[in-house]
This record gives sequence, C-alpha cells and structure tokens, in this order.
Amino acid sequence: MKNVKLSVLVLMLMSSACSSTTQITSNDSAAKIYVDDQFMGTGSVNYSDSKIIGSTTFVKLKKEGCETVNYSFSRNEEFDAGACAGGVFLLFPFLWVQKYRPLHSYEFTCQKVKQ
Repeated sequence: MKNVKLSVLVLMLMSSACSSTTQITSNDSAAKIYVDDQFMGTGSVNYSDSKIIGSTTFVKLKKEGCETVNYSFSRNEEFDAGACAGGVFLLFPFLWVQKYRPLHSYEFTCQKVKQ
C-alpha cells in the first residue's frame, strides 16, 4: 500500500511538473492573439503547454487594417520545483525544470497596413 501511494505521488508530480501556464495579454482588447499560428482569443488568453526547457513559443497580435506584431517567449523563465522534485525519482522531468512567467503582457500599436 505504501508503494502504491508513493507511485501515485510521483505520477502526480511528474504530470503537473511537465505543464506550464501563462497568461498572454495585449494592451488592445480587440487584438487577436495567435500562439504558434493558432488563434487563441482576443485581448487576454491563458496558454498552457508541455514543451521542454528552452522551447520557444511564438505570439502574433493581429487586428484588421493593422500590421501584425510578433513576439516570442521561451520556457526558461522561472525554476519549477515540482519538475525538480520529479527529477529526483526519474531523470526525464528535468526537461521541464523551467517554466513560463505567469504573465506575458504585450504592446500593440496599430500601424496601418500599407497598400
């Protein structure tokens, strides 16, 4: 029974440690937010993934009649204690030992599309 509880605890640490979440916001609430070319919403969105340490995520802010604004962030912004604890039991959780900052706020100024 003790081994089962320990196994469940290790699995919980590993599964929670692999994922990282951040909130992506724009100063323009009408700006459409795309993450890795996938539309996520407008103004402010929550984003989660299980990418490994050092992976880059690309953000585009779009609005009709305006130039697209591009940003990016990487999974190396904050230490993740859960992944580190999981890595003590198994080595591969160390691939997720870094996570995203909780908030990424981006400036969107509409530059008219040149025709």
